[in-house]
Amino acid sequence: MASPTHSTDLDAAAVVGRLRRTFTTHRTASPEWRRGQLTALRTLLTDHRDELLRALADDLGKGPEEAYRTEIGFTLHEIDHTLDRLDGWLAPRPAELPERLLPATAHTVREPLGVVLVIAPWNYPLQLALAPLVGALAAGNCAVVKPSELAPATSAAIARLLPRYLDGDAVAVVEGAVPETTALLAERFDHIFYTGNGTVGRIVLAAAAPHLTPVTLELGGKSPVVLDPGTDLAAAARRLVAGKFLNAGQTCVAPDYVLAIGDTAREIEPHLVAAVRETYGDDPAAADEYGRIVNTRHFDRLTALLDSGRTVIGGAHDRATRYLAPTILADVDPDAPVMREEIFGPVLPIVPVPDLDAAIAFINERDKPLALYAFTASEDTKRRLLAETSSGALTFGLPVAHLTAPGLPFGGVGESGMGRYHGEYSLDTFSHTKAVLDKPLA
Repeated sequence: MASPTHSTDLDAAAVVGRLRRTFTTHRTASPEWRRGQLTALRTLLTDHRDELLRALADDLGKGPEEAYRTEIGFTLHEIDHTLDRLDGWLAPRPAELPERLLPATAHTVREPLGVVLVIAPWNYPLQLALAPLVGALAAGNCAVVKPSELAPATSAAIARLLPRYLDGDAVAVVEGAVPETTALLAERFDHIFYTGNGTVGRIVLAAAAPHLTPVTLELGGKSPVVLDPGTDLAAAARRLVAGKFLNAGQTCVAPDYVLAIGDTAREIEPHLVAAVRETYGDDPAAADEYGRIVNTRHFDRLTALLDSGRTVIGGAHDRATRYLAPTILADVDPDAPVMREEIFGPVLPIVPVPDLDAAIAFINERDKPLALYAFTASEDTKRRLLAETSSGALTFGLPVAHLTAPGLPFGGVGESGMGRYHGEYSLDTFSHTKAVLDKPLA
């Protein structure tokens, strides 16, 4: 197997050229090769579970249960879902023809794109590097994986382990930071898959333009929660806390703020306090499953937001350990600092609104979110949110859950991204669906 390519000796053209030569042999198109790579990736994750958990703990303070569930277990489930269905997904699909073309036959086939680039972020540094890779391999592509330099232990583990298990002439790992990513983006790829923020997303899109390279951008934004009167507030609070404070709030689909209709803004406060204490105890800093902020720059950015409202619970922080307690802010003004940017941390603002009309208007006046959540017992509220808002996903009753369903597409719209993946949608992203028509001469 080939060795990982490190930032000190990167020749991006050579890396991409080596993979492109492999692709031209057509061996990656073989269903056997695809299955073999996915099975090997599965073995890597199971053989090195403890090593990967230690790396995730080093980078983000992730507890072993959360890290396994959201990083290793998530990716294993994606692999298994794909392996179980891959033959059916790759089978030619007959297409109906108009009568004027008969007699003839037609079908579609999925063919690999070529050499693809996967650029991963730091918040789920294992899952968001490998889950897109599952789709790229299943589709029969060669791939360059660029892990995040902001999660150095996980990046090093990926760089060390992937070449030991996968085809080193078809999959390369490039570590490094902005210079290495810039060098890769200067090369011609057949697809670029980027997960991160909109600022870098624009850079990726601009770099892809000269080559007309298709791009998937998995971005973020402020994902709102609509809290409707008549909701079971205790249950809603537990699910809000679980979704918001997962990975210390550093999740692209985490509930960003709550639009609390009418009296629910005040009524949910004690339930949120109880849910935080039930989940993390009286001292979350001592909880095994509560993480840390990735670095001091993000820590400083988050703590600067704490004065944006009345503190219901939380607010404690320690810069030396990058600890920021699960924090609920009430009476938050729509123009407060915490409402001007994606929070991406363990701070949950509650914004009171008078009615559903106001909540919908609030959402529609802003960028389209990656996800929209609602807690409601009203079918009319569900209908209106579905019909009158636009978001990457719409989930009732359980924030973040849609991300774990491989039968659902995951992706954003507008400022929250473009493209989609997971399950068969990943195969679509990393394949070209080719039309085939056969008309006899006689």
